[in-house]
Amino acid sequence: MSIRKLDNSRIHNTWPVAKEGVPFILVSSGLAILLACIGLPYVAMLMGVLAFFVIFFFRDPERRHDIDEEGAVLTPADGTILEVRPLNGKDNPIGKPAVKVSIFMSIFNVHVNRIPIPGIIEKISYHPGKFFSANLDKASTENEKNLIILKAGDVERIAVVQIAGLIARRIACWVKKGDRVVRGQRFGLIRFGSRLEVYLPGESRIAVQVRQKVRAGVTPIGYLP
Repeated sequence: MSIRKLDNSRIHNTWPVAKEGVPFILVSSGLAILLACIGLPYVAMLMGVLAFFVIFFFRDPERRHDIDEEGAVLTPADGTILEVRPLNGKDNPIGKPAVKVSIFMSIFNVHVNRIPIPGIIEKISYHPGKFFSANLDKASTENEKNLIILKAGDVERIAVVQIAGLIARRIACWVKKGDRVVRGQRFGLIRFGSRLEVYLPGESRIAVQVRQKVRAGVTPIGYLP
C-alpha cells in the first residue's frame, strides 16, 4: 500500500466532499440508479444507503478556528483522544522527551486531516506495516503509517503520524518536504477508520484528556513551551 502525493486542489478543496471520495460516490450512486432501472428496487435502495454513507464519510466541511495564540497546537484529526502519554529519552520521532497524544477516528468522523501549527514540513517518511484495529496499542508500532515532522519556529518540532487501521487501506498525504504550511490547512486523509498521533515537546502544556472528543483544525490539544 503506497501513499500518494496529490495536487493543491485537495489542500484548497472547495467541494463539500474530499476529492478522494468522488470515484466511490460515482460508482455507488451509479449502481443504485442502474439497479433501480432494471427493476431491483430493494437492492437499489440498499445501494443508495451505501452511496449516502460514502458521501457522509468523505464529507469535507470548511473549518475556521479562533485560536490566535502562537504556540497553540490544534488536533490534526476529528475523533476521540485515546492516550496522552509522556515519553522519556529519545525513542520518539522528535528525538527528545515528548508527549504523545493519540486520536482515534471512527468511520463516522470527518477523515480529512489538518495541520496542527504553522511551520515548514521538514521530513515525510512512509512505513509499510500491518492493519490492526486503530484503537489498539499495537497499531501505533505495527500498522502502516506516514510520519510528518513539522518545524515550528526556529527550534521546536512536532511530529504527526497518520496510521492506517483495520479497514483503512489508503493513506493520502498532500504535502511534501519543504512546504510552508499554516494552522488548519488540509494535508491528507485516511480512508475508513484510522488513528493519528501527535508528538509534542515534553515541556508542552497539554489541553486535552483521554476520551475527549476533538475536531480537526479547531480543538487545541496543547501549547508549545
